Amino acid sequence: MTVPKRRLSKMKGRKRRTHYVASHAPSPAICPGCGQEIRPHTLCAACGTYRGRVIIAPKKEEEKEKGKE
Repeated sequence: MTVPKRRLSKMKGRKRRTHYVASHAPSPAICPGCGQEIRPHTLCAACGTYRGRVIIAPKKEEEKEKGKE
């Protein structure tokens, strides 16, 4: 097995890795609770569910208005 003769500098290694980019962003998933598009494996901001379970109770519109005032 070959061994590198010298240590590569940070710049050389980073220049080599410039092409190791992800080919595309993950496609959005649909929340089963409310139907809104969400990022995969994340909590839904609109209804507060994750994998069918309510994690955070969604805020009512009255509470949102009180927070703004």
